[in-house]
Amino acid sequence: MVTEAILSALGTVLTFQHIQYLMIGVVVGLVVGVLPGLGGIVGMSLLLPFVYGMEPTLALAMLIGILPVLSTSDTFASILMGIPGSSASQATILDGFPLAKKGQAARALSAAFSASFIGGLFGALVLTVSVLVARPLILSFGAAELFMLTMFGLSMVGVLSGSSLAKGVAACAAGLALGAVGAAPATGEYRMEFGTLYLMNGLPLVIVGLALFAVPEIGDLLRRNSSIAEKGSALGAGWKQGLKDTWLYKWMSLRLAGIGAILGMIPGLGGSVVDWIAYGHVVQTSRDKSQFGKGDIRGVIAVESTTASKDGGGLVPTLLFGIPGSGAMAIFLAGMVLIGLQPGPSMVSTNLDVTYTIVWSLAIANVLGTALCILLAPGIAKITIVRYPLVAPFMILVITFAAFQPNRSLYDLVALVVLGIVGILLRRFGWPRPAFLIGFVLATQSERYLYQALQFSGWSFFQRPIVLVIGAIIVLSVGLSMYSQRKSGTKIEVEGKSAATLTQPMWPQIAFTLAMMGLFVFTFFETVNLSQLGRIFPVSVALVGLGAGLMVLWPQIRGNRASGAVFDSESKEVAEQLGTLTPLKYIGWLVGFVATIALVGYFLAVVTFFLVFLRTVAKAGWVQTLILTAMGAGLLLVMTSALNLILPEGLLQDMFYDSLPWPLVS
Repeated sequence: MVTEAILSALGTVLTFQHIQYLMIGVVVGLVVGVLPGLGGIVGMSLLLPFVYGMEPTLALAMLIGILPVLSTSDTFASILMGIPGSSASQATILDGFPLAKKGQAARALSAAFSASFIGGLFGALVLTVSVLVARPLILSFGAAELFMLTMFGLSMVGVLSGSSLAKGVAACAAGLALGAVGAAPATGEYRMEFGTLYLMNGLPLVIVGLALFAVPEIGDLLRRNSSIAEKGSALGAGWKQGLKDTWLYKWMSLRLAGIGAILGMIPGLGGSVVDWIAYGHVVQTSRDKSQFGKGDIRGVIAVESTTASKDGGGLVPTLLFGIPGSGAMAIFLAGMVLIGLQPGPSMVSTNLDVTYTIVWSLAIANVLGTALCILLAPGIAKITIVRYPLVAPFMILVITFAAFQPNRSLYDLVALVVLGIVGILLRRFGWPRPAFLIGFVLATQSERYLYQALQFSGWSFFQRPIVLVIGAIIVLSVGLSMYSQRKSGTKIEVEGKSAATLTQPMWPQIAFTLAMMGLFVFTFFETVNLSQLGRIFPVSVALVGLGAGLMVLWPQIRGNRASGAVFDSESKEVAEQLGTLTPLKYIGWLVGFVATIALVGYFLAVVTFFLVFLRTVAKAGWVQTLILTAMGAGLLLVMTSALNLILPEGLLQDMFYDSLPWPLVS
């Protein structure tokens, strides 16, 4: 029966019509993946209306085609621009973007695509085997085990804390506190929402990821007034080297692909944490950690092979139990229902041929997606040798457009700017942004699983066998990491530094540390009077954060500049080359852009922003300014029309909504 199902599925996926629909999904996935911040939910949602009434295998081909190419194409933004292509490609920035700035973007992309290719095929292989043997494993994971897995994710903070573990713990606690904003999972009590409807559901991950990584990097590159790549001539010389790198670390790539497939099977984890676990693992298991965060190719390979394999694993609970492991899988599940397929045991019995059709489609889509990305990469990669002030308006357009889509509220853009300022300060004072983001990503999940575990088993859930095993792995992992760091005397540097670092007064760092501690004090007093289930998580986070904050503050008060505090600034020689766009002025541009959107709407604000920015900051001539502005407006119109997205509106639209044409109104 199994052999017949496999051969039947293979015959189906090799037909021209099946490949044709598979390619439609691949192309849509490529477009969505290249645009930062959109992700699999957007891609799946775009195709969902078209699958109704289609022949089931063709509809599945179109939906499956999106999955692998998203994990590959979102690498473009992460490596070339330092902007998270999706929530699953944030860790790629840590080493991919520094490689691009060194003129090795081609090497990083080549290694990423080849590692993604290996991971994707391995994920399909795991799915092939797992459809028959994974059922008992998945069913054995309850709330207690899932809570311990989130703790395993949080344990990566020690690896990603740079030269100061106290800063890492405090940054992670700040992310957890931010993640606790909104309704408590167990009781529905609202916390730290300031009485606003916008914050009642919490802050979207897309906004937080873009604010912490994209906004600060754009500002840093603008200050340098040069191209992204420091060695533009070396841009196209690394394609073969990237393939060699992947081959050199092939066993590491396969090991991380296996981890990604296993984590992908676990509902609720999703791609937003898998990449950080992969990055932390490769750092922990590497002897030489000196180049991580500065452009180590192993960091790129590890993350990409893991995130590519997670989709194969994520299809296991989706197909066998109807339990989506991520938002994209939830849309895929809806698509299956629309075409008349019911996830569950029937997928490994009466519909086994359909299941293997999905498996083979995933493998072929991975091949097609990787080939398409490799073909387009040389042209896309040339963006790194263009003077960045000419590129920056496009990047700001893309990240603000992506940030607006989760809630379709102007407050999305306000949140982007406010958290972007926090990201700039975190980077400037050497606080690890990955630790902050890990805390935010895992806040809701860890709190929900803790509540469920306590309700089902009480505190005795720590005695469950799998919980004990995961706990032992966490202790062993952290212990080995601390031992290897102490033995080697090196720590991974997760924050970029300028070419020169001067001795700076300590008061700015002290003020920022006090502000972070103020966040924990606010969290404590805002939640301490809630019910027990509503306060246990945020109060615990606040107390841990205060303790870590004190450990950061004490050396700063004593004036110990060897305490891990880094004030990112430039020497006079470097500063003279940076132009006049200081961080404060850069923030002013962002605030002014959002204010203009609030007045005249997004389209007119973009046109105005391009014209003024290109003339005053980029010093472009009128012809170049008009051409680039037209390109920016055209890109915006194409994204809006093709992806059926909505533009932010301002007072102008409110006053004259009926008389304004598209695109001035959505």
